[in-house]
Amino acid sequence: MAKKNTPNTPPKGDIDFEKELWDVANELRGAVAENQYKDYVLSLLFVKHLSERFEIRKQEIQLSFFEPESEYYNIEAHQQSEVLEDELEYQVKNAYRLPTHATWDYLRENAEQDDIKVKVDQAFVLIDELLAKRNPDYKGVLEPIFVKSQLSPTQVAGLINLFSKEKFSEINNPESDIYGRVYEYYIGKFAMAEGSGAGQFFTPGSVVRLLVEMLEPLKGRIMDLACGSGGMFVQSLKFLQAHGGDKNDISIYGQERYEGTLRLCKMNLLLRNLSFDVKLGDSLLHDRFSGLKADYALMNPPFNISNWHPELLPDNDPRLFGAKDTFTTPGNANYMWFQTLWHHLSARGTAGVVMANGAMTTGSAGEKNVREHMITQGMVDCIVQMPDKLFLTTGIPACIFLLSKNRDGHDGEHRQRKNEILFIDARKLGTMASRRLRVFEDADVARIAETYHQWRNLGGNYTNIEGFCKAATLDEVAANNYVLSPGRYVGSEAEEDDGVPLEEKMQKLTEELMMQFDEGTILEERIKRNLATIRFNN
Repeated sequence: MAKKNTPNTPPKGDIDFEKELWDVANELRGAVAENQYKDYVLSLLFVKHLSERFEIRKQEIQLSFFEPESEYYNIEAHQQSEVLEDELEYQVKNAYRLPTHATWDYLRENAEQDDIKVKVDQAFVLIDELLAKRNPDYKGVLEPIFVKSQLSPTQVAGLINLFSKEKFSEINNPESDIYGRVYEYYIGKFAMAEGSGAGQFFTPGSVVRLLVEMLEPLKGRIMDLACGSGGMFVQSLKFLQAHGGDKNDISIYGQERYEGTLRLCKMNLLLRNLSFDVKLGDSLLHDRFSGLKADYALMNPPFNISNWHPELLPDNDPRLFGAKDTFTTPGNANYMWFQTLWHHLSARGTAGVVMANGAMTTGSAGEKNVREHMITQGMVDCIVQMPDKLFLTTGIPACIFLLSKNRDGHDGEHRQRKNEILFIDARKLGTMASRRLRVFEDADVARIAETYHQWRNLGGNYTNIEGFCKAATLDEVAANNYVLSPGRYVGSEAEEDDGVPLEEKMQKLTEELMMQFDEGTILEERIKRNLATIRFNN
């Protein structure tokens, strides 16, 4: 398939607003906690989006009254009013007919009023009722949070005035994806501000792009059972658009454990005018999509969850590969995620999962049992080991597992590869964007994804590259005790490992440490003797 670039940055010449946005967010310091910025800023942004969509559709309807080809051409004034008040006329263009007190124009005109916080909350309530009327699952997307906040009316007015600027108008910049870009910017910035507390809603953009580019979700059902703020879905849409696809060809299904994060996800998807089915709940213990089969599953689940209570699973849980005691462990939920996703894959489905590096090597009984089963049954398609510092939200080294039910070569697009696993060692890729954060550049994403596609696709031109990639047989993996670390197979360990067994290294290091202790003792005695010889003069 000919690829188009899925850009890492906004189009050249597009609107630049990043510093201004973050400066405004900083004005909230002291009034609200940093981990609550998004609740206020993104909610206002969402209202602005809905209001502009309403205005755009309203103008379209009004113009139709003067277009001879329109069914509403030259109708009477009272009929025009009826059409303009008909909710279905807005729904067909994925817009909502907003009452006056819920429009952005009303909030802007009243921004300097002392009761602006009350007016904003009232607008939120009105819009939330409209959303719930359209779809009950949208209930609670907007909560009235301004009155009870410590924000001053002046601060709220500042936010409203900022988003009222022309550069933030979808009407004036229809091709710039203004709201989507602002939303993503704040999600990323809030992740930096929150640190490890942001993990439930944020996956680095370059990692999401890599997953999507590898899986190529152009048509079918897309699932994320730890969907956070919906980044996997949005990137899938961008990939689809970059390749000339139609968003009506994809269906979106997600589950998220945290209600506040799910609210962000719904707003994010509504901003993109996507239809979706995302539900609240713990995917491990309460699978809300038990019968659904997805063509693509993308997920960055929380790593290494302990005490997740597998004893609460029914003994006949259809996700399990076998007996519950054999294929689960209370100490770590990583491999329950794999079993859950495998259960949800369609006959042609492929899953991409971001996982802690420990999952590639763990010897814990329940986890190793699952890993051996996945390998021997031909479920594992590819392993990508990633460099450090890709994640602001965790210091745990990470990798990507690709699992696929589409490895028999019967689909006419991909070759038969059930007896192989592709290993890619990407630890040397990426660029430091800051002291704390590394990102995959477009060239890095393209190199990894293209390597996978050349290996997987019929007619591909794949070649093993020393230190980077290797297609290993299942027998080779079995000979390595079912360890899935790419370094075992691609040859990079030859560079990084001096060949000395660990036991010998430890013995040598221990001997050197003892010698240093002895030298330290001698030095300490020498210092004491020198101090004893010093005479102090009054």
